[in-house]
This record gives sequence, C-alpha cells and structure tokens, in this order.
Amino acid sequence: MNTDNKTTKRNLIFYPIGTLGRDMIYALFTNFILLYIMYTRDLSNAQLGVATVIMVSGRILVAIFDPIMGNIIERTRSRFGKFKPWLAIGVLSTSIIVYLAFNTNLEGWSFIVFFGVVYYLYSFTFTMHDIAYWGMVPALSSESDMRDKYVARATLFAGLGNVAACVLTPLLTTGEYALGGSANVAYGRIALIICVLAPLFICFTLFGAKENRDDMNKEAPKVSFKKIIGTLTGNDQLMWILLIFLIQQIGNGIVTAGIGTNYIYFEFGYEGGLYSIFNTVGMAATAILMVFYPMISKRVHRKPLVKYMGILGVIGYVIMLGAGLIMPTGMPEFWVITVGFLIANFGQYGLNLVMMVSIVNTVEYNEYKHGVRDEAIISSMRPFLTKIASAFQVLITTVTYLILRVTDYTNEVSSIERDAEQGLVSADEKSSLIAGIISEVGQSQTSGLLITITVLPCALMLVSCVLYRRFYKLDEERYDEICEELNSRK
Repeated sequence: MNTDNKTTKRNLIFYPIGTLGRDMIYALFTNFILLYIMYTRDLSNAQLGVATVIMVSGRILVAIFDPIMGNIIERTRSRFGKFKPWLAIGVLSTSIIVYLAFNTNLEGWSFIVFFGVVYYLYSFTFTMHDIAYWGMVPALSSESDMRDKYVARATLFAGLGNVAACVLTPLLTTGEYALGGSANVAYGRIALIICVLAPLFICFTLFGAKENRDDMNKEAPKVSFKKIIGTLTGNDQLMWILLIFLIQQIGNGIVTAGIGTNYIYFEFGYEGGLYSIFNTVGMAATAILMVFYPMISKRVHRKPLVKYMGILGVIGYVIMLGAGLIMPTGMPEFWVITVGFLIANFGQYGLNLVMMVSIVNTVEYNEYKHGVRDEAIISSMRPFLTKIASAFQVLITTVTYLILRVTDYTNEVSSIERDAEQGLVSADEKSSLIAGIISEVGQSQTSGLLITITVLPCALMLVSCVLYRRFYKLDEERYDEICEELNSRK
C-alpha cells in the first residue's frame, strides 16, 4: 500500500469522527435552546419576542461573518496548517459558552440579557470551527468520488451526533426520566456531558487527519469584502446552488427547530421518550443513506437523484399530514406519523448530500474560470446559509407559537417544573398536573403545528428540486471536463 492510500484510509476514519461532538453541541443549542427557555422560564410575549430577535439577528450577523472567517482561514499560516488552529480554538470556546448557557438560575429580563450575550458569543465561536471543519474537504482530496466519501462519512457522524443529542435531550429532560427531577437541572447536566465530549472528539481530526498544505507556501490573500463578493458574483453556479441550498435548508429544519417537539408533546403527552422515538426512527433512514451515498452516487447521477429524493419527501409528508388529520389520537397514529417522518427525512437528507457536494464542486469551476480555488470562502457558504436558514426557522417557529398561543401552555408547564426543582411537588404530582395542562390544548392548535411541519417543508423542498434541475449545470460530465482541463493546464 502506498503512502497516499494509507493517508486516504486514515483520513476517512479520523476526519469524520471529529465532528460527532461538534454536532452534538450544535443540536443541543440550536434545537433545544428555545425549548429550554420555554419549559424552564415564565415568558411574556415581549420576552419571547426579544429572545427571537436575539436568535434571528445573531444568526444573520454570524452568517455574514462566515465568509469573513473563511477569508481569515485562507490567510492563516501556521505549522499546523490553516484549518486546525481554528478547529481547536473554536470547539473549546464553544463548549465553555454552551455549558454556561444551560447552567444559570437567572430569571425574567436578567435572563434575556444573559441569553443575548451568550447567544452572540456562541454564534461567533461555533463559526470558527464550523468553517474550518467543512473547509478541509477540498484540501483532503480533489477527486469528486473521494469528496463524496468524505462528505457522506462526515455527514454520517454529524448525523449520529445530532441524533444522540436529539434523542437523549428530550428523554432526559422531559417526563419521568428527567435528570434531577426537573428540566432545568437536566439541561444543565446534559450540557456538561456534551461540552466535555466535543473537545475530545475533535482531537481525532486534529491529530489523525492530514490535509494538503501545498498552498501554505503561497502568499496569504488579503482579508477583504471585495475578495469575498468577487468570489461569489464571479461564480454563477455557486450563486445558483447557494439559493437552492438555502430554500431546501429552511424547510429541512422546521420539524426539529422545536415545532415538531411541541406537536408530539401536545398531541401524545409530555414524555420526552416519545419524541426521542420519533426523532430516532426519523433519522434512521438518513444514517443508512449517508453510509451508502457514495455507492448510490456512482450509479445514479445527481439530477435524477434529486427527482427521486423529492418524490420520497412528498410521500413522507403526505403520510404525516394524513395520519395527523384523519386518525384518532393514539399510538397507531404516532407510529404512522413517525414512519412518514422517516420517509420525508430520507428524501430531505438525500437532497442535502447532493447539494453539499454540488457546493464543493464549484471550487474547480472557480479555478477553471478565474485561476484561483478560494476553497475556504466557497466552503464557508454552506454554514453561512445553514445559519441564515436557521434564522428563518426561528422566525417561523416563534410566529407559529404566537399565532397558536403555545406559550399559554408552556408557561404553565415551566411553573410546575420550577416547583418540582424546589421540591414543592412530587414526581407523580408533577406528571399529573402537566398532563392536565396538555389535555387543555385545542385540536386547532395541534393541527396548526402539524400543518407547519408538513406542508411548509414540502413546498420549500419542491421549489429547491425544480431550481436544481433547471439551473445547476455542473453535472458529473461537465465537472469531469473541467477537471481534465485544469489538469492539462498544470
């Protein structure tokens, strides 16, 4: 076995493992911070509105910072390369901040101010390592098939980290299995565990993966908005795939942004175990897809694959909506909705993988047109748009909650959670009181939540599929032609 093959096999193991802890932190903070606030604090509409403004503005501001961070990484020159220093600094600082976010006893407006400071800090520190991590993909290999493998495996481990956090968090914070007997204590303990694991897992990438550092001998490019804007506007295929990816990402995250959790709680009861099952089964197909995506991508080209995944997504959402509106409340309904989510998720994450590879492949197109790769700047666009999409998801979530008066019920639940934490009510009394609150939720409210997590994501997914097939031109044949031309120039 030659050295290159040894390095490749080593990278295929150590690079993807590193993201497992990063994505546990991301899932905990992104998917549960609003639920944490709603079920541990008594929020007025004004306070919920300010918290929403903080989250939306924070994600937009840090999204703007993403390409700047990409440019800074391109300029970094160190004995450890340009990616790894930011991986180490970013993961460690993010872990400290997230731990603090879930371990405070502040209330009211003091908590909202604290939340604002922590939220902005998290947004910037997470960007440091997120841009660096995904920016490494083009530096690990220039072959399209090999990039498919890196993206698929990294996405698999990212998915495993996401699933672990999304399964354990509701299970251990809600209902009879809540750590410490209350949501507030439970969230704090889970945050501690995850924030210790994240720095440990990133060590696999830091010490095990080896990227190409040939460009380290070149003069560092200047950090400038002009450079960033020029890279974007000078690459028509990048602009199209970024728009398409944004639309798909907004829809893809609506279920897990909190609306899906509250739908399960309101429809089937305040038990985190049910949402854990819903999320676990829903994500199971995506794990299988991520493992076999390189094999699938060799046999089915990306544009036909987009069509097939879109069809699967529609089928899944129709099953979820039909079961929720027609079937009587109970476990049969729960299992049909969960299977529908599994099918919808399979389609959505298949599209996600196609689009991630499609973004990375514009690096060679940029080199073909302009003679420079700008890989860190281009790679920074994926997390940039993920954050913009999450800002839209927060806005959609909050508007949905306000329209359907969700906080009327979560405030009552959080009051009982605080009583349980102080020992004022027993575990049995807590469960009985919360069950009484949930029973008062109206059918129109649960149906409204269901429609938001099915119809809206389905519509956005279909728009992204149509745009991809119509405007993205870098299919497998065209990409190979570009790579051959680049090789001939060299």
